[in-house]
Amino acid sequence: MPSYRQIDISKVKTISIKSRKSKVHQQDFAGIFDPKRQSFSSFIKSLPHILVADDLRNFVDDVVTSARRRKPVIALIGAHVIKVGLSPLLIDLMKRNVITCIAMNSAAAIHDVETALWGMTSEDVEANLADGQFGMAKETGEFINGILRAAMRERSYGYGEALGRALQTASKKKLSLLASCYKFGVPVTVHAAIGTDIVHQQPTMDGAATGEMSFRDFKVLCNVVKDLRGGGVVMNIGSAVVLPEVFLKALTVARNLGYKARGFSSANFDMIQHYRPRVNVVQRPTRNGGRGYMFTGHHEIMIPLICAMIKDRLSGR
Repeated sequence: MPSYRQIDISKVKTISIKSRKSKVHQQDFAGIFDPKRQSFSSFIKSLPHILVADDLRNFVDDVVTSARRRKPVIALIGAHVIKVGLSPLLIDLMKRNVITCIAMNSAAAIHDVETALWGMTSEDVEANLADGQFGMAKETGEFINGILRAAMRERSYGYGEALGRALQTASKKKLSLLASCYKFGVPVTVHAAIGTDIVHQQPTMDGAATGEMSFRDFKVLCNVVKDLRGGGVVMNIGSAVVLPEVFLKALTVARNLGYKARGFSSANFDMIQHYRPRVNVVQRPTRNGGRGYMFTGHHEIMIPLICAMIKDRLSGR
């Protein structure tokens, strides 16, 4: 005899599957894409109409609608975006009047400057750390710190604009977000956390200049964020802490000053979903009006996909 009692399920009531509510139907399944006969638009349509695939299409619609209505489309980016070679894609969307502002941490600015001036970036940290040479490339520090120190006296330029202006003669400026933003008149802001970047550990570092120039850029970002009224998009790409915190404070300043910065969409793109991007970018700002999305995947795959989808949608296909 078994020692534990089992319930009698012989009288359990069942229902017909025909009357049951189901979340997935055959028409939602993925279609077969034929690259020989079909376009990229067909590939997008072939994605399953389920979960994040639908979120991706909806987010693209939000971006394109915002661009057509001349609402802000703000990209908050971490350094990894530049390290994996995505700058040309964001620059292309700026040229098409889609992205209207870029905010980056100062590590991203470093990689952007090195790419613009020398066509290379991202040193081998482990190889250079053992003997204290990590982050000691003097040209990088002398350029960035020198520009910030000189521009601070002018009272008008912020961190991003000063670097963008200085990079107009760089040999690889077409690959530079900073240089391109300056050229196209797109606000670009750099947000430094003192001590986090290689230029902070060099003799040319000026804490007063770095702090003042970054503070000016915070006010520039606040001025852009204030126009997120009844539309607009904020996308955070690869910044786990700095940009989500900066954005939340910029949004608070805008609302505190009486601007109705509500009713916009926000999204986080990253390989791992972190607390601050999820809460400070996706959830809290879009409460009581707005939509939030979270997309998990490698930037070097996800961002080319989303940029291509935006361009395809813009074409009207």
